[in-house]
Amino acid sequence: MKRGSSGLSFLVGVDKPLGLSSHAVVDKIRNLLGEKRVGHGGTLDPLASGVLLIGVGPATRLLNYLTLDTKAYRAQIEFGSQTSTDDIEGEVIASSEVPQELFEPQGAEALLSSFLGKQSQVPPNFSAVHVDGKRAYDLARKGSELNLQARAIEVYRTELLEITRRPQLVWDVYFSVSKGSYIRSLARDIGLKAHTQAHLKSLRRLKSGLLDIAECNSLDELSDLTESSARRALDPVTLLNSEIYLLEDEELSKVQNGLLPSVSKSLKRSCSFVYASKLYAYLHIDKQTNNRETVFFPEGIEGVQECTIKKIS
Repeated sequence: MKRGSSGLSFLVGVDKPLGLSSHAVVDKIRNLLGEKRVGHGGTLDPLASGVLLIGVGPATRLLNYLTLDTKAYRAQIEFGSQTSTDDIEGEVIASSEVPQELFEPQGAEALLSSFLGKQSQVPPNFSAVHVDGKRAYDLARKGSELNLQARAIEVYRTELLEITRRPQLVWDVYFSVSKGSYIRSLARDIGLKAHTQAHLKSLRRLKSGLLDIAECNSLDELSDLTESSARRALDPVTLLNSEIYLLEDEELSKVQNGLLPSVSKSLKRSCSFVYASKLYAYLHIDKQTNNRETVFFPEGIEGVQECTIKKIS
């Protein structure tokens, strides 16, 4: 199908399958809808599955404003070996004995708890981090020696779900982390702190910002997306976590022509401007700088639920 403008504008959650890159998912939806403007919010590695937010049509312009700072994952960490990629895809570059205390829940939970809070983390060499204008994974594949800079992250929650031997020691762990955190790096660093080696065996993203895995669709379920977009569209206002202003009839045409209602001047928080269950404008107010940016959607973005509408008087 030739790609152009489909006339569609909405956000949808995808449960990304294993083996596909985030870009490959975007490409599939582009071809499915014949829509050139499709984007995603938050890259997920091919070896990971789970939550991937997709924007279609003009709704792609919302992706930069969505609150996706907190991510939640279910991860399997295998102990006893470190790999070149810090996951199962890479070659084993180091091996060691696994301390006995890591086989016990008490020892495992104590080690996980030590990773809670703000910290500095060095990304994996095989990552999308930019180094002198190039991706780290491209340089790593060419054998370049990398010395990536540590970045500030925060681990909000850890929970040990299960300990198994397969035949190696494997922890099943829930992580809630800040944007930019690498679970592969956490797996590597957990092993090193325990005086052994470890790598990521599997990863599933359960939450990205306010989008939960329960709200996501498989690619098979999206095969009829052209007809089912209204039913599958996510509520953009809920994801933006903003105030809501319900436009009057006479205000709609002004907003469609790039003019916000006068009430916008007194707003202290970001606000979504809604009419008939569609989002027509979004005013973003930066919490730190108070800078204001407005994006307009003359045709509207689908998906606003009636239960989220609260008019500002």
